[in-house]
Amino acid sequence: MASDSYRAPRGTRDLLPEDLIRIRHLERTARKLAQSFRYGEIRTPLIEETRLFTRSLGEGSDVVEKEMFTVPPRAEGSSSHSLRPEGTASAVRAYIQGGFAARAPLQKWFYLGPMFRYERPQRGRERQFYQFGVEVFGVTSPSLDAEIVDLAMRYFEALGFGLELEVRVNTMGDPEDRACWSSALREYFAPRMEGRCADCQSRLERNVFRLLDCKVADCKEANRDAPSLRDFLQEASAGHHQGFLHSLQALGRAAVDAPSLVRGLDYYTRTVFEVHYPPLGARSALCGGGRYDGLVEELGGAATAATGFAIGLTGTEFAMEELGLPTAEAVADLASELQAAVYVVAISAEDRQEALALAGLLRGAEIGAVDLDHRGRSAKAQFKEADKGGARVVLVVGADERAADTFVLRDMEGGVESKVARADLVEAVGAMLQA
Repeated sequence: MASDSYRAPRGTRDLLPEDLIRIRHLERTARKLAQSFRYGEIRTPLIEETRLFTRSLGEGSDVVEKEMFTVPPRAEGSSSHSLRPEGTASAVRAYIQGGFAARAPLQKWFYLGPMFRYERPQRGRERQFYQFGVEVFGVTSPSLDAEIVDLAMRYFEALGFGLELEVRVNTMGDPEDRACWSSALREYFAPRMEGRCADCQSRLERNVFRLLDCKVADCKEANRDAPSLRDFLQEASAGHHQGFLHSLQALGRAAVDAPSLVRGLDYYTRTVFEVHYPPLGARSALCGGGRYDGLVEELGGAATAATGFAIGLTGTEFAMEELGLPTAEAVADLASELQAAVYVVAISAEDRQEALALAGLLRGAEIGAVDLDHRGRSAKAQFKEADKGGARVVLVVGADERAADTFVLRDMEGGVESKVARADLVEAVGAMLQA
């Protein structure tokens, strides 16, 4: 390969037809499940004003500080734009811009699509990755939080993940709770910062909660005796959390209490959760989400309750590969779309125009995928290609067939051949495919 050959950008990859079988399975499962919960699909732009993300995610978040792909303003006075690093902020912007709070406050949405973060590429973590997310606006009930947990768990169950699936839950309380907790955390951590990582050093004043989310082993150990938010919860937020746990119980979902779970974004309030699959080890986290009741108002809308989650399809794809999922049966119909239902064989060069016309006839009838040779190969090679491609029916076009306007159909499964007149060809091929 020449040294100046073009390559996909680092942290991205081409998804070829065979790769997309698993991806489409993930997307199809997500869409079917979300719609069964009566969520409607939305599609927001891949780019948004940068200030949308700095306002929603927090200027001190890792995403804003280190990971966004940002395009500087092209003209004086214009705004910079960024490729979306997550889906919630865009959904909130769409909710506000659409005026839903005034005319239809309850909205249940889901989305599927690419997100972008400038991360160090590694297996299961790419700079262009795909997410399945849900967002619900206009409901304060803790039972809704439990419902979206149930939806997330059902998604992984539908994909074939085993009984080891678990949901880890916590509460971030209300702003008043966190203000008291924040002061207690700073007072606790300030004299104990020696030996903490550089990220923790910078977060002490900007976002002290992020110290609790640090993945460095020594930092995690140092967090063990830090003050707990549970000590500062007021009656309303404590009651919401208990209602959430009771609703999970009603749905038959056992929750793992995780007091150190704070998630990485500033907008969460009250319920936060993650879905894990412990057999995957360090990469066990599959999904994260929670309630963000203040974000709509923070971004300029009316005060509106909201909750949701996001699932990284790219990470899920690699996790499934590691677990030997999906089964061949689960994606049989998707894999079959790569195969030709009918292959039209031209015996000689003189038969190729007729073969092309018959392929067009069958494609117009929408009986299935139809293929034929465009490389001038021999009839024997065409039959081999039909067999290799999994064609169920071969339509043979030769001089005799053209003269009689009657063509040979071969059932590749049963090996049976029959002669069929042009007028009956579509019906005969359809019947053979359905047999």
